[in-house]
Amino acid sequence: MASSIGVLFSSPNVLAVRSKPSPFAEDRTFLGGRNGRLSFSDSLSGAKLVRQRPVAATRREARTRSPLVVSPKAVTDSKNSQTCLFPDASRSLFDLFFLRIAFVLNAQTDLLCISRLVHVINQNSFRTKLIVSLRGQSVLGIILGGGAGTRLYPLTKKRAKPAVPLGANYRLIDIPVSNCLNSNISKIYVLTQFNSASLNRHLARAYGSTMGGYQNEGFVEVLAAQQSPENPNWFQGTADAVRQYLWLFEEHNVMEFLILAGDHLYRMDYEKFIQSHRESCADITVAALPMDEKRATAFGLMKIDEEGRIIEFAEKPKGEQLKAMQVDTTILGLDVERAKKMPFIASMGIYVISKDIMLKLLRDKFPSANDFGSEVIPGACNLGLRVQAYLYDGYWEDIGTIEAFYNANLGITKKPVPDFSFYDLSYPIYTQARYLPPSIMLDTDVTDSVIGEGCVIQKCQIHHSVIGLRSCISEGAVVEDTLLMGADYYETEADKILLAAKGSFPIGIGRDSHVRKAIIDKNVRMGENVKIINTENVQEASREAHGYFIKSGIVTILKDALIPSGTII
Repeated sequence: MASSIGVLFSSPNVLAVRSKPSPFAEDRTFLGGRNGRLSFSDSLSGAKLVRQRPVAATRREARTRSPLVVSPKAVTDSKNSQTCLFPDASRSLFDLFFLRIAFVLNAQTDLLCISRLVHVINQNSFRTKLIVSLRGQSVLGIILGGGAGTRLYPLTKKRAKPAVPLGANYRLIDIPVSNCLNSNISKIYVLTQFNSASLNRHLARAYGSTMGGYQNEGFVEVLAAQQSPENPNWFQGTADAVRQYLWLFEEHNVMEFLILAGDHLYRMDYEKFIQSHRESCADITVAALPMDEKRATAFGLMKIDEEGRIIEFAEKPKGEQLKAMQVDTTILGLDVERAKKMPFIASMGIYVISKDIMLKLLRDKFPSANDFGSEVIPGACNLGLRVQAYLYDGYWEDIGTIEAFYNANLGITKKPVPDFSFYDLSYPIYTQARYLPPSIMLDTDVTDSVIGEGCVIQKCQIHHSVIGLRSCISEGAVVEDTLLMGADYYETEADKILLAAKGSFPIGIGRDSHVRKAIIDKNVRMGENVKIINTENVQEASREAHGYFIKSGIVTILKDALIPSGTII
């Protein structure tokens, strides 16, 4: 039976839809969402609109509920996320949208019809498009560029660590930025203070012209360390870097800050990460990685209770302290067999922190703390704040050393399944559009390798290698187990003739050269019959004057280096 519909606002934060009695629905009142607001992410049970418990009651019950289990499935890539990432201030748009449905249906429409219409909307792409348009407004992404990158030297000699080339066509910074964009987080700051020129240039070219615009508040901006009358110092650590720009971050109307690192290789859906943070009523949520005993000593470890709440931290423990950090990782969703192999939980250095909590911690509670992982997060636990662990059970690599960087790049050539894939169409990795021509390979033998854009390769052999964009490899060369970063520009035939007249060489690998287990940085000029094969198996060597380093047995040729013909390394 049709009935008229009235709208009652009992308070600024509560919306109720009131109708005359109807035989088709038992409960006509919808009180959902945080602070009682209406949102499409709240529950619909069949044809009935369900009354949600107030947040305060939910928070009280969270203290006594059964153990919280976070399934690893929660972090798999999926197109069907139902996370609603928009702040309370924006939910009025959904309130108005729901009310407009009521007015469109006129006063003769039963509330049951409205609920059915909402149910239909939930089943099609219209709802998805509507929510996506608002999602990124509630979270601010903050990517930390890291320090001087001394462990990655000489790759960081002329560039910031996030600007180091990766996987033939990309740079490290593209990973966290792409994860943010794929998670509908479009407000992104990148904090750095070392060699930021190339990083600024890449971000401007890759994202500067596509993020902003009319009614689009998205951006990817670099914030470099700066001195001010209040603070004459440079960034002293991760927490200090964020603190120095709190005045800017707090201006954004967001609910949480998402703190990320700029030198990690992984693919993660931050929507589910943030959803877990909100559902557990956490103040801080830390992304955690299950870890075996062999690798655990290199990470900061955490202990959790039966609800996944972090109760203890230990920075790179060893011996008895390491054994004391063992936990039952089945709490986070691992099966029994894998839990036995990985009884430790390591922090990934990725955090979701509620905005008000961040402001209080960095300004009031820990005004002199420099680091999140060793000072702020453990301190928050000691203060009694709710600090939750969130399991990430996928590929993740900290690109902090030459060896880790080399293995991560060569890992994309692994068969049948690479360690990290750039071919996931649902969660692509974005980068600068360079409009380069396809690579050309003439009479070349290529196996188990990845070839970037715009390469010119002729009559050579390439095995188990990553060849970067604009690479030139000459006739008779052999490249194996090598990362070749390529070049920033092409040289014309006239340029090559002029170089030859000066006794120099064109950019690329010279004729009949042999390169094995090496990293060749950009714009390297290598002569003919060069052998970079580390025949003596040297593990560590510093030969910067000669254009190369050796770290962990991996030869790294410096950017813009000139390697004369006949050189043997």
